[in-house]
Amino acid sequence: MSWVNKQKLLAIEAIKYKNQPCLTINSLWNALHSTFNTALHWQIDTKVPDKIVDKSPSFWVLFSKEEFRSAIVNCNNSSTPGPDKLSWSHLKTVFKNDECLTNIINIANACIDLGYWPAHFKRSTTVVISKPYKQLYNSPKSFRPIVLLNTLDKLIKKVISERLQFQVTFNDFIHLSQLSGLKFKSTIDVGIVLMLIIHLD
Repeated sequence: MSWVNKQKLLAIEAIKYKNQPCLTINSLWNALHSTFNTALHWQIDTKVPDKIVDKSPSFWVLFSKEEFRSAIVNCNNSSTPGPDKLSWSHLKTVFKNDECLTNIINIANACIDLGYWPAHFKRSTTVVISKPYKQLYNSPKSFRPIVLLNTLDKLIKKVISERLQFQVTFNDFIHLSQLSGLKFKSTIDVGIVLMLIIHLD
Protein backbone atom coordinates (compact mmCIF):
# COMPACT_ATOMS: atom_id res chain seq x y z
CA MET A 1 0.00 0.00 0.00
CA SER A 2 1.27 3.46 -0.83
CA TRP A 3 1.03 4.73 2.74
CA VAL A 4 3.38 2.04 4.07
CA ASN A 5 7.08 2.72 3.58
CA LYS A 6 8.68 -0.03 1.55
CA GLN A 7 10.82 -2.37 3.61
CA LYS A 8 13.28 -4.91 2.33
CA LEU A 9 12.44 -8.08 4.21
CA LEU A 10 14.73 -11.02 4.78
CA ALA A 11 13.93 -14.33 3.16
CA ILE A 12 11.65 -16.09 5.62
CA GLU A 13 10.02 -19.39 6.34
CA ALA A 14 6.30 -19.69 6.86
CA ILE A 15 5.03 -17.94 9.97
CA LYS A 16 5.01 -20.41 12.83
CA TYR A 17 2.45 -20.55 15.63
CA LYS A 18 2.76 -23.03 18.50
CA ASN A 19 5.68 -24.61 16.62
CA GLN A 20 3.48 -25.33 13.59
CA PRO A 21 3.93 -23.57 10.21
CA CYS A 22 0.90 -21.63 8.96
CA LEU A 23 0.38 -23.07 5.51
CA THR A 24 -3.29 -22.13 4.98
CA ILE A 25 -5.24 -18.90 5.24
CA ASN A 26 -7.22 -20.32 8.18
CA SER A 27 -4.11 -21.27 10.15
CA LEU A 28 -2.52 -17.88 9.43
CA TRP A 29 -5.72 -16.09 10.52
CA ASN A 30 -5.82 -18.12 13.73
CA ALA A 31 -2.16 -17.33 14.50
CA LEU A 32 -2.52 -13.57 13.92
CA HIS A 33 -5.91 -13.31 15.63
CA SER A 34 -4.72 -15.22 18.70
CA THR A 35 -1.56 -13.11 18.94
CA PHE A 36 -3.13 -9.70 18.44
CA ASN A 37 -6.17 -10.38 20.67
CA THR A 38 -4.51 -11.98 23.67
CA ALA A 39 -6.62 -9.89 26.08
CA LEU A 40 -9.90 -10.85 24.41
CA HIS A 41 -11.12 -13.23 27.15
CA TRP A 42 -9.43 -11.70 30.18
CA GLN A 43 -11.60 -11.50 33.27
CA ILE A 44 -12.39 -8.01 34.50
CA ASP A 45 -13.47 -6.80 37.92
CA THR A 46 -17.01 -5.51 37.41
CA LYS A 47 -17.18 -4.30 41.02
CA VAL A 48 -14.71 -1.45 40.45
CA PRO A 49 -17.47 1.16 39.82
CA ASP A 50 -19.04 0.21 43.19
CA LYS A 51 -15.93 1.56 44.95
CA ILE A 52 -16.20 4.99 43.31
CA VAL A 53 -17.48 7.73 45.59
CA ASP A 54 -20.91 9.01 44.52
CA LYS A 55 -20.91 12.38 42.80
CA SER A 56 -23.79 14.62 41.89
CA PRO A 57 -25.07 13.86 38.36
CA SER A 58 -23.98 16.02 35.43
CA PHE A 59 -26.39 16.84 32.65
CA TRP A 60 -25.38 16.19 29.07
CA VAL A 61 -25.57 19.27 26.85
CA LEU A 62 -26.20 18.96 23.12
CA PHE A 63 -23.10 19.14 20.92
CA SER A 64 -22.18 22.47 19.37
CA LYS A 65 -20.70 23.38 16.00
CA GLU A 66 -17.70 24.88 17.78
CA GLU A 67 -16.89 21.53 19.41
CA PHE A 68 -16.88 19.74 16.06
CA ARG A 69 -14.91 22.44 14.26
CA SER A 70 -12.33 22.49 17.07
CA ALA A 71 -12.03 18.69 17.03
CA ILE A 72 -11.40 18.41 13.29
CA VAL A 73 -9.06 21.34 12.74
CA ASN A 74 -5.86 19.48 13.75
CA CYS A 75 -6.75 16.13 12.18
CA ASN A 76 -4.06 14.99 9.75
CA ASN A 77 -5.26 15.07 6.14
CA SER A 78 -2.75 12.36 5.18
CA SER A 79 -4.22 9.79 7.59
CA THR A 80 -5.46 6.67 5.84
CA PRO A 81 -9.27 6.42 5.83
CA GLY A 82 -11.20 3.38 7.00
CA PRO A 83 -13.92 1.38 5.22
CA ASP A 84 -15.93 4.54 4.48
CA LYS A 85 -13.04 5.90 2.31
CA LEU A 86 -13.70 9.34 3.81
CA SER A 87 -10.52 11.32 4.49
CA TRP A 88 -10.17 14.18 6.96
CA SER A 89 -9.77 16.64 4.08
CA HIS A 90 -13.12 15.46 2.65
CA LEU A 91 -14.80 15.92 6.01
CA LYS A 92 -13.26 19.38 6.46
CA THR A 93 -14.73 20.36 3.10
CA VAL A 94 -18.14 19.01 4.15
CA PHE A 95 -17.95 21.07 7.35
CA LYS A 96 -17.78 24.27 5.32
CA ASN A 97 -21.44 23.68 4.53
CA ASP A 98 -23.40 24.69 7.63
CA GLU A 99 -26.34 22.42 6.83
CA CYS A 100 -24.09 19.36 6.45
CA LEU A 101 -22.36 20.12 9.74
CA THR A 102 -25.75 20.48 11.46
CA ASN A 103 -26.83 17.07 10.13
CA ILE A 104 -23.67 15.40 11.44
CA ILE A 105 -24.18 17.01 14.85
CA ASN A 106 -27.79 15.78 14.84
CA ILE A 107 -26.51 12.22 14.23
CA ALA A 108 -24.08 12.54 17.17
CA ASN A 109 -26.78 13.93 19.47
CA ALA A 110 -29.17 11.15 18.44
CA CYS A 111 -26.52 8.51 19.28
CA ILE A 112 -26.18 9.92 22.79
CA ASP A 113 -29.92 10.42 23.27
CA LEU A 114 -30.81 6.89 22.13
CA GLY A 115 -27.76 5.21 23.66
CA TYR A 116 -27.13 3.57 20.29
CA TRP A 117 -23.98 3.34 18.17
CA PRO A 118 -24.71 2.52 14.48
CA ALA A 119 -23.22 -0.67 13.05
CA HIS A 120 -21.59 1.43 10.30
CA PHE A 121 -19.41 3.16 12.91
CA LYS A 122 -18.28 -0.19 14.34
CA ARG A 123 -16.82 -1.45 11.07
CA SER A 124 -13.06 -1.37 10.62
CA THR A 125 -10.32 -2.67 8.35
CA THR A 126 -7.22 -4.23 9.88
CA VAL A 127 -3.96 -4.14 7.93
CA VAL A 128 -1.08 -6.30 9.18
CA ILE A 129 2.34 -4.78 8.58
CA SER A 130 5.82 -5.96 9.48
CA LYS A 131 7.79 -4.42 12.33
CA PRO A 132 11.05 -2.91 11.05
CA TYR A 133 14.54 -4.24 11.66
CA LYS A 134 13.57 -7.75 12.76
CA GLN A 135 16.12 -10.48 12.02
CA LEU A 136 13.40 -13.00 11.29
CA TYR A 137 9.81 -12.68 10.14
CA ASN A 138 8.60 -16.17 10.95
CA SER A 139 6.60 -15.24 14.06
CA PRO A 140 3.28 -13.37 14.41
CA LYS A 141 5.01 -11.08 16.94
CA SER A 142 7.19 -9.76 14.10
CA PHE A 143 4.08 -8.04 12.72
CA ARG A 144 1.58 -5.55 14.06
CA PRO A 145 -2.02 -4.72 13.20
CA ILE A 146 -3.14 -1.26 12.11
CA VAL A 147 -6.88 -0.76 12.61
CA LEU A 148 -8.50 1.71 10.22
CA LEU A 149 -11.80 3.07 11.53
CA ASN A 150 -14.51 5.03 9.73
CA THR A 151 -13.60 8.72 9.81
CA LEU A 152 -16.99 10.04 10.95
CA ASP A 153 -16.96 7.50 13.78
CA LYS A 154 -13.51 8.73 14.88
CA LEU A 155 -14.63 12.36 14.79
CA ILE A 156 -17.72 11.83 16.94
CA LYS A 157 -15.69 9.76 19.43
CA LYS A 158 -13.08 12.53 19.50
CA VAL A 159 -15.72 15.13 20.39
CA ILE A 160 -17.22 12.84 23.06
CA SER A 161 -13.73 12.21 24.48
CA GLU A 162 -13.01 15.93 24.70
CA ARG A 163 -16.35 16.52 26.45
CA LEU A 164 -15.86 13.65 28.92
CA GLN A 165 -12.30 14.68 29.74
CA PHE A 166 -13.48 18.19 30.55
CA GLN A 167 -16.33 16.85 32.72
CA VAL A 168 -14.22 14.39 34.73
CA THR A 169 -11.45 16.96 35.27
CA PHE A 170 -13.85 19.75 36.22
CA ASN A 171 -15.65 17.50 38.72
CA ASP A 172 -12.45 15.99 40.21
CA PHE A 173 -13.27 12.46 39.03
CA ILE A 174 -9.64 11.75 38.08
CA HIS A 175 -7.03 10.88 40.68
CA LEU A 176 -4.04 13.22 40.78
CA SER A 177 -1.71 10.33 39.91
CA GLN A 178 -3.56 9.69 36.63
CA LEU A 179 -1.48 11.32 33.90
CA SER A 180 -1.76 9.02 30.89
CA GLY A 181 -4.17 10.00 28.13
CA LEU A 182 -4.98 13.44 29.54
CA LYS A 183 -4.73 16.73 27.69
CA PHE A 184 -1.90 19.02 28.76
CA LYS A 185 -0.09 16.09 30.42
CA SER A 186 3.13 14.58 29.11
CA THR A 187 6.06 12.34 30.01
CA ILE A 188 7.65 15.43 31.61
CA ASP A 189 4.85 15.48 34.19
CA VAL A 190 5.39 11.77 34.88
CA GLY A 191 9.13 12.39 35.32
CA ILE A 192 8.48 15.24 37.80
CA VAL A 193 6.08 13.09 39.84
CA LEU A 194 8.57 10.21 39.86
CA MET A 195 11.38 12.50 41.05
CA LEU A 196 9.12 13.89 43.76
CA ILE A 197 8.25 10.37 44.99
CA ILE A 198 11.96 9.42 45.06
CA HIS A 199 12.94 12.56 47.03
CA LEU A 200 10.11 12.12 49.53
CA ASP A 201 11.17 8.54 50.23
